[in-house]
Amino acid sequence: MGIFKKLSWYFKQEARRYFLGVVFLILVAIVQVIPPKVIGNLVDLMAAQKLTAKTLLIWLVVLFAAAILQYVFRYGWRTRIWGGAAKLERILRSRLFNHFMQMDTPFFQKHRTGDLMAHATNDLTAIQQVAGAGILTFADSIITGGTTIIAMIIFVDWRLTLVALIPMPLLAVASRKLGAHLHTAFGKSQAAFSRLNDKTQESVSGIKVIKTFGQETADTADFDRLVDKTVAINKKVNFVDALFDPVISLIIGATYVITIIYGGYLVSHKMITIGQLIAFISYIAALVWPMFAIGRLFNVLERGNASYDRVDQLLRETSTIIEKPNAIQTLATGDLQYDVTRFKYPDDAKVILTDIHFNLPQGQTLGIVGKVGAGKSTIIKLLLREYDRYKGQIQIGGHDIQDYALDALLDSIGYVPQDNFLFSTDVRDNIRFADFEQDQAQIEKVANQSAVHDDILTFAQGYDTIVGERGVSLSGGQKQRIAIARAIMTNPEILILDDSLSAVDAKTEETILTNLKTMRAHQTTIITANRLSSVMHADEIIVIDEGTIIERGQHTELLAQAGWYAQMWQKQQLNQAMGGD
Repeated sequence: MGIFKKLSWYFKQEARRYFLGVVFLILVAIVQVIPPKVIGNLVDLMAAQKLTAKTLLIWLVVLFAAAILQYVFRYGWRTRIWGGAAKLERILRSRLFNHFMQMDTPFFQKHRTGDLMAHATNDLTAIQQVAGAGILTFADSIITGGTTIIAMIIFVDWRLTLVALIPMPLLAVASRKLGAHLHTAFGKSQAAFSRLNDKTQESVSGIKVIKTFGQETADTADFDRLVDKTVAINKKVNFVDALFDPVISLIIGATYVITIIYGGYLVSHKMITIGQLIAFISYIAALVWPMFAIGRLFNVLERGNASYDRVDQLLRETSTIIEKPNAIQTLATGDLQYDVTRFKYPDDAKVILTDIHFNLPQGQTLGIVGKVGAGKSTIIKLLLREYDRYKGQIQIGGHDIQDYALDALLDSIGYVPQDNFLFSTDVRDNIRFADFEQDQAQIEKVANQSAVHDDILTFAQGYDTIVGERGVSLSGGQKQRIAIARAIMTNPEILILDDSLSAVDAKTEETILTNLKTMRAHQTTIITANRLSSVMHADEIIVIDEGTIIERGQHTELLAQAGWYAQMWQKQQLNQAMGGD
């Protein structure tokens, strides 16, 4: 029953709704005791040959009225209880999704996408069942069972009732034992579903790579192995779950046997009438649902309890990126002063950045180059406050970036990542993602600036073309340019192109950079790149190697130093002359 305590905050909030629901359940239970009593009376009247047409009609009207009242009362509890369950699901889904939106990068590195999706779907559904089926079966088993037993005592015989209920304690013992096993088994089942969900998401997202390398058969075999493991784990859940019904059936069977033997004895000694015995048997039939409800109750509660623990564990995790109480609310603007003496990723002993110092005046362009894995993107991640725990300080306009409100900082930055993520909507909404109120003229303007407008016009539906999930229907260069258009749509104070020109040809790259230099003459731009032509016109270029700056200067100055930059420039120029990228 611990799950009810964990959800007490919601039940207190919706106390009136659930109170009315329980009242309607009580009324249903009261009305349900009427038909067996009526049937018993009719049997006794027939046995005594005293049943008349008028009496029969009266009792039939009573049965009809009971049926109508049950319909009305059932409608009442359904709208209250099931409505409350739906509201809880909505609250938890919103809470969990908002939590995802507020969490930092380490959180998403720790938790797989498929696992988070499982929490947001299966786990929340299991919790919702507690507030619906759980409340129903808990209240109904007590109310219906209680009123039925009271009716058996009042309308039939207290001795027969007590004797017939002797097997009932066995139900409580069996439910407790099986419930504990079910909780453990269902926790493992949900974890297995998360792994399967993650595998499915990963395979669908990487379907192009799988097909390119001809790994369809191997990936399918890997998926089948995971399915087999999941099925095996779920078989254990189903085995424990399946034990409830046989146990309940045995208890009900024992109750019937006791009733027939002892009830027959009471009838033969004229302690009760045959009509009362038939009514008693009808009452036992009415107890069948509460008994099965108890088994179902433990199923629902243990599933919900395991799922609640999983979701609650997620919600208890906190972001390392914390906004200060009196954070600066105005957009970050001005010179960028970057002074980071040391940084390493959480749970990683290796130092990634060492002594990264540069000053970027407002309106200038900074180029950051270096071999793959040198630390270029890490420099950007710190500027975007994906990580805060570093030695040093990063300032914009004389203020530490950690003094700004997150919205004030991030709204002033336009970021185009290496992985150009596009949403599965049309081209137009992908470009105006930050502001859906932007008109077509502005959309086409930024599309021209990012040299993608002409490409869009060749699409079947132009700007109304659906790009597919993650932009699957577009080429790499088209996705990059649409992502650039999306970033410059907001006219950011700082524009960051994180190796986001790698998939476009040299001519298109030159066009985009020329457009950006013209339109952003008074705004700051940072470009990280492997292709040096992307940064050759920057006001300053820094060369990163193993997390530290090994060279800095303008293009001509770096060529004159005859270091890494000059060697890489010569290689890339030679490669281009030979027809390479």
